Amino acid sequence: MDGILLPLVGGVTIGLASSFLLLATGKIAGISGIFAGTFLPGGGAERTWRAAFLAGLVTSGLLLALWMPGALGEGLEAPPALVAAAGVMVGFGSRLGCGCTSGHGICGIGRLSPRSLAATATFMTTAILTVFVVRHVLGGL
Repeated sequence: MDGILLPLVGGVTIGLASSFLLLATGKIAGISGIFAGTFLPGGGAERTWRAAFLAGLVTSGLLLALWMPGALGEGLEAPPALVAAAGVMVGFGSRLGCGCTSGHGICGIGRLSPRSLAATATFMTTAILTVFVVRHVLGGL
């Protein structure tokens, strides 16, 4: 049952949190935008909610790792340098695409945004092709 229940609870939680942020602040729960906005000049309430949101993401992940260690997987299958390079590429792509998978895929599709539908289709197609090439053409890394 955990194989079905945990992802369902996670998806519902993400949907509720995204909806709450939109209703309470009018802001979209795009993680790359929230992260980038945390480091903009100024500060005040705008920076505070962004920092609190990011702290909640990190804290909830740490608590889940302590409470259910197997829920986050066994560890990295790829070398840390490759993971870091992939993270930088995702960050670059998020800025280039004016949003990330959370902003477009969760919030944008929920609002029926044509731009988000196109962006999410692009993300998913690229991810599928990348996995196929790495696992079946290159034989895994």
